[in-house]
Amino acid sequence: MIRIALLGAAGALAMSSAALAHVTLERKEAPVGASYKAVLRVPHGCDGSATQALRVRIPDGYLNVKPMPKPGWKLEVKRGPYAKPASLGGANVSEGVTEVDWSGGNLPDAYYDEFVLTGTIGDLPPGQMMYFPVVQECEKGVHRWIEIPAANSDREPEEPAPGLKLLPKR
Repeated sequence: MIRIALLGAAGALAMSSAALAHVTLERKEAPVGASYKAVLRVPHGCDGSATQALRVRIPDGYLNVKPMPKPGWKLEVKRGPYAKPASLGGANVSEGVTEVDWSGGNLPDAYYDEFVLTGTIGDLPPGQMMYFPVVQECEKGVHRWIEIPAANSDREPEEPAPGLKLLPKR
């Protein structure tokens, strides 16, 4: 009986550490229409090898995006049309940042770091989730943190995209 309890505790611990092993957002909730600083936490490399690049696809409705440069990393910002035009500060905008790439760096597996974007959450329905798909490239291997949970599913994806819950406007 004790052995079964210990195995169950070990399994729960392994599952909880696996849940903490992916790229996440520092703040997981933000109000619609507000400025939001997306701090993407990278807790590890790929099976022991160092992270050398991080690519973030900007979700629809996250507007006026500006990334924070990181010393020792090359920063590339890709622009393009938005899925649908949005209103920002009284002006209509139809294009902006669609992807941010940091590359050429070296984040050893034994360390963690944060990659930062700032922007504004557009006029979206509160209560829904906004996902930031991330591809993490390492010396050996790649993690694609791009999976979005299925609606009404309790199953956590294997490589989940960092998610932000949208709150009502303040």
